[in-house]
Amino acid sequence: MGFDLSGNNCDRLLPTTPVRVIPRSKRNVTGFWSWRGRQSIQYESPLERDFLTRQEFAIGVETVISQPCRVPFITLSGRQSHYTPDFLVIYKTNSAAEYLGAMPMLVEVKPEAEWRENWREWLPKWKAARRYAISQGWSFRIMDESRIRTQALTNIQFLRRYRNSTFPTAEGDQVVASVRELGSATFDYLLAKHFPGIYAAEGVAHLWSLLGSRRLDCDIFLPLCGETELWVPDEA
Repeated sequence: MGFDLSGNNCDRLLPTTPVRVIPRSKRNVTGFWSWRGRQSIQYESPLERDFLTRQEFAIGVETVISQPCRVPFITLSGRQSHYTPDFLVIYKTNSAAEYLGAMPMLVEVKPEAEWRENWREWLPKWKAARRYAISQGWSFRIMDESRIRTQALTNIQFLRRYRNSTFPTAEGDQVVASVRELGSATFDYLLAKHFPGIYAAEGVAHLWSLLGSRRLDCDIFLPLCGETELWVPDEA
């Protein structure tokens, strides 16, 4: 298990590599998520993949560690065992205000139907995970469809189509400069200002590309439309 000293405000050693390698499975959808083109993060279900989609889009998230630690616990029958949570989310310390001071988050991803059926059996290991997280200066959360597959995920999946699109750099710089000067502007306003008339179709794709590549930001929890308010993120 790898560790390094993070600048996170908990000032503790954080895991950098998985303690468990997810085996290939014919029953489950497993794979590797390319995290911002610099590392691969393993997942073992479509819901875990969607969770990684959400986290990668969040500017304030530095990285996610898959299978980050082993947590000892005692089962309902009194047997000693151990449990490996799915992910540890590590936040940046110099990002948007809502992430400043955010402690790392230990995460278990489970479909709602599964945890409702098995919650009594799984409760001891989840209690142990919460205690372990607190001891490390982390938080612990169980994430199901209601927290992952929201409007935000729908928006992010839509924007991924445009993330790697190529447009003239100077045009994108002008749009970003315009938004920075105004503080914020609606999608329709920027479209009319920078891509009038016959350039509108390309302009729509270009604006979505600027949002998908994180040069612009918005309230990702609201439906995307012409009235979507856009601004320049702190790190852009």
